[in-house]
Amino acid sequence: MDLETRLIDNKHSPYSLSFYDGFIKKSFFINEYSNIDSMVIAAMKTIMIRKYKNYKIYLHNFAKFDNIFLFKILANLGLVSPIIHKGRFISLQFSYNNFTIDFRESYQLLPASLRKLCKSFNVLIGKSFFPHTFVNNKMVDILNYIGIIPSIQYFIDTIPVDDDLLENINNLIVYFRKYINIPWNLKNEAIKYCEVDCVSLHQILTKFNNLIYEKWQLNMNNYPTLPSLSFAIFRSHYLKDNSIVQITGKIYDDIKESYTGGAVDMYIPENQSDEKVYAYDVNSLYPYVMKENIMPVRDIIYFEGDIRKFDPNALGYFYCKINTPDNLEHPILQIHHKTYNGLRTVAPLGSFEAMIYSKEMDNCIKLGYSFEIKWGYIFTAENIFEDIINDLYSLRLTYSKSDPMNYIAKLLLNSLYGRFGMDDNFSEWNVIDKDLLDSFLDKMDVLDIIDLDNKLLIQFKSKDNIDNDLVAHNTNIAIASAITAYSRIHMSQFKNNNYKLFYSDTDSIYINKPLKDSYISSTELGKLKLEAVANKAIFLSSKVYALQTDKDYISKVKGLHSDKTLKIVNNSIEIVDNSVPMKVFDNLLYKESSLEINHDKWYKSIENSNISVKDQIYTLEAKGKKEF
Repeated sequence: MDLETRLIDNKHSPYSLSFYDGFIKKSFFINEYSNIDSMVIAAMKTIMIRKYKNYKIYLHNFAKFDNIFLFKILANLGLVSPIIHKGRFISLQFSYNNFTIDFRESYQLLPASLRKLCKSFNVLIGKSFFPHTFVNNKMVDILNYIGIIPSIQYFIDTIPVDDDLLENINNLIVYFRKYINIPWNLKNEAIKYCEVDCVSLHQILTKFNNLIYEKWQLNMNNYPTLPSLSFAIFRSHYLKDNSIVQITGKIYDDIKESYTGGAVDMYIPENQSDEKVYAYDVNSLYPYVMKENIMPVRDIIYFEGDIRKFDPNALGYFYCKINTPDNLEHPILQIHHKTYNGLRTVAPLGSFEAMIYSKEMDNCIKLGYSFEIKWGYIFTAENIFEDIINDLYSLRLTYSKSDPMNYIAKLLLNSLYGRFGMDDNFSEWNVIDKDLLDSFLDKMDVLDIIDLDNKLLIQFKSKDNIDNDLVAHNTNIAIASAITAYSRIHMSQFKNNNYKLFYSDTDSIYINKPLKDSYISSTELGKLKLEAVANKAIFLSSKVYALQTDKDYISKVKGLHSDKTLKIVNNSIEIVDNSVPMKVFDNLLYKESSLEINHDKWYKSIENSNISVKDQIYTLEAKGKKEF
């Protein structure tokens, strides 16, 4: 299914809805109905028949876009049961006329643009073009427009360059010129465009499901997200029975303190005029450390005191008093630290206490850290990921990049880790009639209430004090934390050595000279790839930097969209770079300097069934490390 919207008075408004079941295409256009609700209800009544009982309906970007317009209408039309995790809709069950269907988010299974997926899966009908910005015209009868085809500028305004579309632009120009004098019907073209999106998504998902089933005998429809699918492949084909303990309750909370993610730090803000900066990325860092290392999997034992005095090889999570070396240039042990502005990730010097993974403790000892172990948990350890990582990576090497199986293997390889670190502190969501609110409040701890006219969307937890240790969520925070710890260990080898380190990210380093050949490979897991050699580089903070190479300018500013776009210049299409210029980064190196940039920000409201786009000022200001 797909919705098309137009932006009027800075608000997205649906004007077309289409669906495709593999044989039949059906579309609904706003001009044929009194309002948006009537159009959506007509579409739902067409679908809620015996033929489609228990079907899955996939929309690409359902969670962040289409659902905003559909949810309130569906909630007041029939019965809805959403699954929401961290504010994101995973799925939505809808019942009406004694039939039930499930709305699903295809982006959660295949996280790429529809245009890119068409290319990756070699589908017969690829994503087409449409003048989206032309439909934003406030003319009363714009949706009835029939006439000269809109200018090509209306087509390319919404085409992101990073979707590899430049090769298609010439075809678009030919189409534009060839049919310039033929009457162009907006309604017909909008419906055609919407239906093509539905057909291409259906073809992609069908091919994806067939490949998954042929290889692993699993049905994609049983797994709403890519991590859940990857986890199911792991459990069904590689995991020994009951070899991983599920961790909940207090043990989960204790070990979660060690789960601090990747190490991202700025050390030196800029290079000298006579030195280059070499940017390296690790080839599949998380899959590599998963393959190479033992994991804490079962037989959890709580202890008090220094366990290493009794078992020098004890593996697990230790709560320690920690003393760092006095003059360590690049601290390698990071913790979560509570500040007035919330939880911050820092790698401190001095003395502090923290819960850490034992293998990371051993690595830190090599640099002079000392640890007083007070209490913790030990585990039986095992290498559980080697076989699945080897198989998935072998698929990547076996199939060419143009083959869908290469893309699928890449997705599965990089998503398996995520399922283990899923938050165990679950809340539930439900839709109830307004007159049931008081009785609901008596039984549940209500965390949030969203008004849906005659209904309420409630986020809640039970008041029954259910022991979390008895609730199985198929999570293991110990494994997730161990994977990130092993990754930090792997990256620590590039710190405090004979390289001048400007900046490091979870799986990348920026240094002043080339690495030895023994570290380099574009195909071997865990080795590094040279991504760029910069003549000039500025690093302002975590995720805020700019690089100028001989050929390219690369910049990143967290929270700011800077995609390259297209526009018409002198009757030809040119690429426009919307990134922050290097001279601005130069200015921000000075104290008290700042930059204000206007950019669009989306505000989504299920309560009002709309998405508003507002022009906001983005302020980039140097305050100190990790304080942009």
